[in-house]
Amino acid sequence: MKDKSRQSQLARFQKALKYAFRSKALLGQALTHRSYAYEHPKGRIADNERLEFLGDAVLGLAISAHIYRKFPDCQEGEMTRIRSLLVNRQTLESLARKLDIGKYVLFGKGEAASGGADQSRNLVCAYEAIIGAIYIDGGPGKARSFIASQFRAEIRKVKQGGAQKDYKSILQEYTSKTYKATPRYTVVSEEGPDHLKCFEVAVSFGGAVRGTGEGKNKKSAEQDAAYNALYDEGLLDKSNGGK
Repeated sequence: MKDKSRQSQLARFQKALKYAFRSKALLGQALTHRSYAYEHPKGRIADNERLEFLGDAVLGLAISAHIYRKFPDCQEGEMTRIRSLLVNRQTLESLARKLDIGKYVLFGKGEAASGGADQSRNLVCAYEAIIGAIYIDGGPGKARSFIASQFRAEIRKVKQGGAQKDYKSILQEYTSKTYKATPRYTVVSEEGPDHLKCFEVAVSFGGAVRGTGEGKNKKSAEQDAAYNALYDEGLLDKSNGGK
């Protein structure tokens, strides 16, 4: 991709972010998939996985601090539940799609040909990498402001009581009534280094596997599997994040 074309792309993306990077190289790294870096070894291009690792931690801390301040009557268990309602793959994917982030990420030829720009894992990775990049570029305050702006609608839903159940709970209620059974979750695979683990989990009920999901830990993968099972059962609409 020509430099001028890429610079124009990054300028448009920064307008969508409502954040102007001082380091354009850092923004470029956040939007570089490892497949692209692998195909350009001579250019010594850095991919976004390290920034994703940082962004994941920054996001978790920022949301946890917000919950601590805004929900003073909640105990630890309830705070954990609220955080899981706010920080999950479905929410992050939805926010990434609103930014049209897949259009700006650089992919290798094989990854691009296989639809990498539309794959949930890649979108979430890039989204968290952007948070990590903003943290390095502008500091903790800018990162917190970005996160607060991005999650404002989701936080409002939780405060208004519009997101009181997680997907596993909803699925269990549904299967108990419809199938007279409890969903069973099985780990299908576990890949990646410790700081970038990816679990794949399958959920079964009614004598068959009804959904699979991915996550950075077993709990989030189970939530994703439950979400996909509910969608396949016709109980959720993915176009609006399952709400």
